[in-house]
Amino acid sequence: MSDVEHLLVRAARAAAEHRMTVGEHSVTPDRSPEDIRAAFAGPLPDGPTSPDDVLTRLLQAAEGAITGTVGPRYFGFVIGGALPAASAAEVLTTGWDQPAYNEVLSPAAGAAERAAGTWAKELLGLPSESSVAFVTGAQAGNTVGLAIGRNEVLARLGHDVARDGLHGAPRVRVVAGEERHATVDRALRLLGMGTAGIAPVRADGNGAIDVEHLDQVLAENPGVPTIVCLQAGNVNTGACDDFERAVPLARRHDAWVHVDGAFGLWAAASPRHEHLTRGVGLADSWGTDAHKWLNVPYDSGLAFCRDAQAHAAAMAYVAAYLTGSGGTDHVLGDVTPESSRRARGFGVWAALQELGRSGVADLVDRCCAHAARMADLLTAGGATIHNEVVLNQVLVGFDDLSRTDAVVEAVQRDGTCWLGATTWQGKRLIRISVSNWTTTEADIDRSADAILRAAAAVGAGREGSAEER
Repeated sequence: MSDVEHLLVRAARAAAEHRMTVGEHSVTPDRSPEDIRAAFAGPLPDGPTSPDDVLTRLLQAAEGAITGTVGPRYFGFVIGGALPAASAAEVLTTGWDQPAYNEVLSPAAGAAERAAGTWAKELLGLPSESSVAFVTGAQAGNTVGLAIGRNEVLARLGHDVARDGLHGAPRVRVVAGEERHATVDRALRLLGMGTAGIAPVRADGNGAIDVEHLDQVLAENPGVPTIVCLQAGNVNTGACDDFERAVPLARRHDAWVHVDGAFGLWAAASPRHEHLTRGVGLADSWGTDAHKWLNVPYDSGLAFCRDAQAHAAAMAYVAAYLTGSGGTDHVLGDVTPESSRRARGFGVWAALQELGRSGVADLVDRCCAHAARMADLLTAGGATIHNEVVLNQVLVGFDDLSRTDAVVEAVQRDGTCWLGATTWQGKRLIRISVSNWTTTEADIDRSADAILRAAAAVGAGREGSAEER
């Protein structure tokens, strides 16, 4: 066995060991942040270190410091669990080390992206003619969609953003729900539009946009260049906007419609839940993640645009030494913000191959069923659920909401599961997201017990009591 083969096999074995045992250990690292930083710190070596020794040191430094995000009881943020085939594909992606700017650099990367992008459009109910960009995540996906929309609505007024920037351009109005994700605001800052141009729309009790109020807001300034940003899957509640009503309203005002579908867009792949996203394909652009509900390793996102030419016009550039991609379809470097990027299409292709159409639907359905089970168990234990559990998100509160953060800290310290806190409609609440393909009913039951134990202990003033098993 060569030195390189030995090294990569050793690393793969360590990764596989983590994957096989992550469900047996505390989800929370058992070392202090100070200890972890000290293990990785120290002086830069004066000379070279053998790769085998480097791997040894890395494994030692990271031991007990890896959060169990890939495991079945991690319910923080919206993080999937990395499917086996997708994980193996990512190992190959690293080994192959294929830049994915164009198909001269990697014919395989281009073919994988074309195939996976086509499958994703079919599953998500998006127009077949749409372009697909493989990006880092929903932040990049939203930024790409809003950049295209900015250029297009200003072009309708005769302003060329690609040539003139925003100098002399009218302000673009961005109509978005008051419960929009923060990535929308950051995208507007990055794109030079700023957040002062946001026209907020009221949300209903579960966080979906109020369509009647949307109609009123759109009518306030007729003729203003407008982007409407809708949402598939509120980050706190899972609520989806009413696309069948909202998109035609926006169309009547000549608005560009972008959909932030970081995780909720995947509900379209489930016959049981696709009604929540009905009409989403009427929009102009969409952003979603693969590393959330599709359970592809980080980082992996997708940006789609109905108008492939507009997409390329906003993102592409010409460099003589990068020409000759071997095709006219805008799939690789023409549609992403980066030139140097990894071949993310391999992982997405592998995940969709492993699951198939029915597997993606089953993954969505199981996570939703687990979320509902968690809500029922916690309710039976005395908690209050503060959202309508329509997808995989659950907002939980106990009697004294001022103790929510203490309950969360106790749960994290216990290590049975991991969850976080959020502020929703002025209330400090526990936020649970069920997104992992390995999660079982037993994991939900065990986690609910740990949460109720922690809440009871915090209520009784017993510090660290979640560890009472």
